[in-house]
Amino acid sequence: MTDLSVDNITQHAITINSQCPDPRTRYLLERLTTHLHDFARETRLSTAEWSQAINFLTETGKTCTEVRQEFILLSDILGLSALVDSIDHPKPPGATQGTVLGPFHTHDAATLEAGAKLSYDEAGEELFVLCTVHDTQGRALAETRVDVWETDSSGRYDVQYSERVKPDGRGVMHTDAQGAFWFKAIKPVSYPIPVDGTVGKLLALMGRHSWRPAHMHFMLAREGYDTLITSLYPRGDKYETSDAVFGVKSSLVVDYGAVDEEMAKKYHVPVGTALLVYDFVLASEQEARELQDRNSLDALKKLGRNFKIVNGLPVPEVD
Repeated sequence: MTDLSVDNITQHAITINSQCPDPRTRYLLERLTTHLHDFARETRLSTAEWSQAINFLTETGKTCTEVRQEFILLSDILGLSALVDSIDHPKPPGATQGTVLGPFHTHDAATLEAGAKLSYDEAGEELFVLCTVHDTQGRALAETRVDVWETDSSGRYDVQYSERVKPDGRGVMHTDAQGAFWFKAIKPVSYPIPVDGTVGKLLALMGRHSWRPAHMHFMLAREGYDTLITSLYPRGDKYETSDAVFGVKSSLVVDYGAVDEEMAKKYHVPVGTALLVYDFVLASEQEARELQDRNSLDALKKLGRNFKIVNGLPVPEVD
């Protein structure tokens, strides 16, 4: 086909792209092409604007390093990260809700013993964290891998320091036979996401602030269970309702307590230390997969096409 126009180029591009042998990839390319072309038509996108967008994405890529992923940050501020997590990791009733991973997770955190210090920032206000992990049936989940990371008291992650020599404010631990884990940390503080790259320029263009409310990241993984990526947010932060990356959910907002005498003796923590207590509830892989399948089929019925589930993902049903 040679006489391509505003009206017929989309279907032609979809037809050409449909030669891909993988049905899921074909479907993704079909919908991506459809929505991109519709966006251009609806906005009457100009060549100058498209060139500016290409330059923006090019600069975003140049900003990425081994310890900084500007594209994740871009996805975060557009709400796409939160949306994809909600679609791909739906939670049945009672399970702990997930939230965004963020761009500052690393794979070099040390494995910590129960009760160890997560942060060595002496300027931070001490916090004792005592948590449990259960499944949706209330059974304790021993040997769950728990990955935790937080900023220092100035609101910076360890990887944001050029002189970083080892991990700090992060660690990996495992639950005990009762599904419990505990450690010493510092109270998380609110902080701005990096604004020295393309994401910062975009936020300024939109007239948005760059701040995240105080939070502590958790990633919990156990065989047979859907990996949970989430955060806990101390109540009352001024940015609680305007998180720059749309990560806050009411079920993840927590109140601090205080370590009493009995707990102080048991865990060797000073009486009166700020206390964070939380019970994480993991969905099984089967629960998550079945819910994901139901949600996908219900949502895709609106497109007026027949779909089937292949490897947990929808593809068009072809006769």
